[in-house]
Amino acid sequence: MKSQKHNQAELKEIKVKIEKDVAEDFETMAKNTNIPIADLVVIAMKRFRSSHADYLKQAPMTE
Repeated sequence: MKSQKHNQAELKEIKVKIEKDVAEDFETMAKNTNIPIADLVVIAMKRFRSSHADYLKQAPMTE
């Protein structure tokens, strides 16, 4: 995973408020892995997006 390239396409900034402990965990993970926080967040968001394709109406909705 460390060899994968992220944020290579056109970038767009979004601002979100997240729980302090989540933000601090991302800071710790970035420090421990030398992966920029932005890349870690993109990885997490891409994984969430792939798990929830129904939110994009790209898969059947489930109950």
